[in-house]
Amino acid sequence: MLNVVLFGPPGAGKGTQSENLVKKFDLVHLSTGDIFRANIKGETELGNLAKSYMDKGALVPDEVTIKMLESEVKKHESPKGFIFDGFPRTKAQAAALDALLAENNTEVSAMLALEVPEEELKIRLAKRAETSGRVDDANPKVIQNRIDVYQRETAPVAAYYQDQDKYRGINGIGTIEDIANRLYEALEA
Repeated sequence: MLNVVLFGPPGAGKGTQSENLVKKFDLVHLSTGDIFRANIKGETELGNLAKSYMDKGALVPDEVTIKMLESEVKKHESPKGFIFDGFPRTKAQAAALDALLAENNTEVSAMLALEVPEEELKIRLAKRAETSGRVDDANPKVIQNRIDVYQRETAPVAAYYQDQDKYRGINGIGTIEDIANRLYEALEA
């Protein structure tokens, strides 16, 4: 089973590249952002709780995120693998993901980290706000807070996978196709 953690700051292109990886390797795409947004739209208890954190640009607490992800993984019978987009965001979540996958006799195959300079992230997020209706991307203060939270709380997760020799840094600048090809090469190596 191929299980990929697609990693990077907000605006790095995780959603776009997840689509390419799903097509190429026939993986199940699990985006915590999409799952949270669906719950928010449906005004579920989890959605309302997640929204209270997301509106401030803060991370949703680990225990909420982990329970939500577990239920999503269990919905799929005999998948070829998963691509985890936006998860794990903390070392506790990474350890919880390892435990969840171990219960299913599998593990994370690789962490592919899209590396994009901060100024480029801000440009991409502002464009995304214009084209996708993602209101969380429209406010420069929220954008900066999301980037700061990523640097402070999420970026350290890379060390967790570096220690397991699963971390692969990928240049996230270039055409969508160029970046996709770099990701494919990293998985096929």
